[in-house]
Amino acid sequence: MKRTLVFGDIHGGLKALVQLLDRIALSETDRLIFLGDYVDGWSESAQVIEFLIRLSQKQECIFIKGNHDAWCQEWLEKDVINDIWFLHGGKSTIESYNNVDLSAKEKHLEFFNQIKDYFVDEHNNLFIHAGFSSMHGPEKEHYQTNFSWDRTLWEMALIMDKRIKKDSNLYPKRLLLFNEIYIGHTPTLHYDIEIPMQGCNVWNIDTGAGFYGKLSCIDVETKEFWQSDVVQTFYPNEKGRNK
Repeated sequence: MKRTLVFGDIHGGLKALVQLLDRIALSETDRLIFLGDYVDGWSESAQVIEFLIRLSQKQECIFIKGNHDAWCQEWLEKDVINDIWFLHGGKSTIESYNNVDLSAKEKHLEFFNQIKDYFVDEHNNLFIHAGFSSMHGPEKEHYQTNFSWDRTLWEMALIMDKRIKKDSNLYPKRLLLFNEIYIGHTPTLHYDIEIPMQGCNVWNIDTGAGFYGKLSCIDVETKEFWQSDVVQTFYPNEKGRNK
């Protein structure tokens, strides 16, 4: 059967990604959706991008852009080092490109230029890095930075009373626009939870791989999920995004 598998934020943890793909027993019929933030954290950011490009040549892959990816894209395109980016993982990403030649950098820039702000599948499920604020959906969003930065949608989903049903007038109109919404961006570790979280019809798949958590993947239909080992165990001499 064809599965739709959704991956949380990778943050340069290539070894964890390889382990996770092995654990899900990947089939060539599977569709893989990556929710962004491929870079910034562990020491293999450039290598993650190269791996994903090659993976997409033999597997159906959909790539969503995260805020860290936008920073890396700007650096590759304009050689601009955002000060905030540098302090939040950008340094490790720049270092990962030390032995990458110009042609490979150009190929990676093309990758970033082509990835999506969001994706809606045939079942009206939305896949987006962070969220959106428009009551009319992401296609009407005035501030596209919300796609990779907005946390209000997730926070709203978390605080909704579970007794309130979708047919209630109290149910948030933003959430009713889609069957389900899949996001990354906000590590579940913030809530002392190490596995994917659900709030209303929103699923958060960022389980803190860039910090001291694991990299996670979930099956959209069955909600079965898989995780890597704690990513830091693959990079014992590094801090990742931990301060």
